[in-house]
Amino acid sequence: MTKRLTSSVSNIKIVLATLLASGLILLALQMHAFASDRETTQCGHATLQAMIDAAQPGDALLVPAGVYAGPIQIDKPLTLEGQLWPVIQGDGQGHVVVITAPNVTLRGFVVRGSGASLDREDSAIRVSAPNSVIENNRIEDALFGVYLERAADSVVRGNTIYGMDLPISRRGDGLKIFYSPRTLVEGNVMRNTRDAILWYSPDSPVRRNDFADGRYGLHLMQSDRHVIEENILRNNSVGVYVMYGSGFELRRNLILNNRGPSGYGVGLKEANDVLLEGNRILSNRVGVYSDGSPLRPGSTVTYRNNLFAYNEIGLEMLPNTERNRFRDNIFLDNGQQVTVAGGGDLLRNEWAMEGRGNYWSDYAGFDADGDAIGDLPYAAKSLYDTLTGVHPELRLFQLGPAVDALDLAAKAFPLFAPQPRLSDPAPLMQPPALPPTPGLEPAPTTANLIVALAMVVAALFIVWTGRRGLRGRRYANVGKTHRATARS
Repeated sequence: MTKRLTSSVSNIKIVLATLLASGLILLALQMHAFASDRETTQCGHATLQAMIDAAQPGDALLVPAGVYAGPIQIDKPLTLEGQLWPVIQGDGQGHVVVITAPNVTLRGFVVRGSGASLDREDSAIRVSAPNSVIENNRIEDALFGVYLERAADSVVRGNTIYGMDLPISRRGDGLKIFYSPRTLVEGNVMRNTRDAILWYSPDSPVRRNDFADGRYGLHLMQSDRHVIEENILRNNSVGVYVMYGSGFELRRNLILNNRGPSGYGVGLKEANDVLLEGNRILSNRVGVYSDGSPLRPGSTVTYRNNLFAYNEIGLEMLPNTERNRFRDNIFLDNGQQVTVAGGGDLLRNEWAMEGRGNYWSDYAGFDADGDAIGDLPYAAKSLYDTLTGVHPELRLFQLGPAVDALDLAAKAFPLFAPQPRLSDPAPLMQPPALPPTPGLEPAPTTANLIVALAMVVAALFIVWTGRRGLRGRRYANVGKTHRATARS
């Protein structure tokens, strides 16, 4: 009986081992087949293109992670959505992704490896059809990043674009939108490219982007009615340049440290009906440069609630500039608050509106009636500033004793006193409140103040404890001295 039971258990073990081995073999075969199929899907040269070719118009394709060979062409309305960042790898020639059909969405891919020809404008993603959505992609090692040409009513949102490691003169544009009206540009990050350009593309809002380390952070030409708001434009040669258009609103942008060969935070060239409101224009070579803006009779440029701070020149205008209006701006510690390029004055502009002018950190007036408005006009009439408008090379002596000597001589000898370049009839005695701007830390909250107060209390306690210990040691030393004297 015992032998039969032992034999039955042995047979069961053999059967189970056989079944387990068979299962492992089948699992290994399936995994090998899956791996082979996955490798074909990821690395086959035409597999992704074949998926696109086999799809029906309007289909949504979920593309798994992997490396897919480019270039690819999308010539029918499709949605391609990458899962876990699949890579479309170009071959270093021409474009990587070409979209020629309307209503195409490309989302969630890494696109890289375009050609390097400026003549052909080799691009990571080239779109030439309307209603396209290029969203949440990462573009690397591409001459041009996203290039829209005759692609109206499109969306370029949430993309990260890195250009090729080339000298700035040989780079392509990170973002180029050409003859593509009503295109939304939102939430993109762009680094080490040449420009972000919108040409002949009216009614295209540009919001919450971060463009840095290029030539033009944002360049608009021959294009009307743009809202440019809450962008960060820094470390470029020019932050924003607006040329030959009408109807621009620049609101709550951070325009910082644009100090290249031009070094303009904002440039305006024959631009009409422009509003600059709530911008922080900081540490540029020139905060705003204006040439013939506005151009059309009856049009204006309005500056309201902007901060011009720590620029070499806060505001530089050509003498033909007129019909500019200023109110509640802050001109804070710029090397030169306002200068006239080529000489002349800016008296044909309004430096106050509705009884309110601007805050000038170098205003030397007073407020006897307590209405927070200076009783004397702010007048810019430094002899040195007048001379540098005609001879910019004299800025070599800025902050030196020669500047003070010139201005002192102009005051001592009225014959040499310059005429005012501008006059603000209602200068503000205190800086006005500014709206919040992206990229800057918010003002301290109650919690911040409590932490700061606790740190101050702790520091005072440490100082008090140290001084108490020092007094204790002094008293101990005095006692020792008295005891030694008594013993002697």
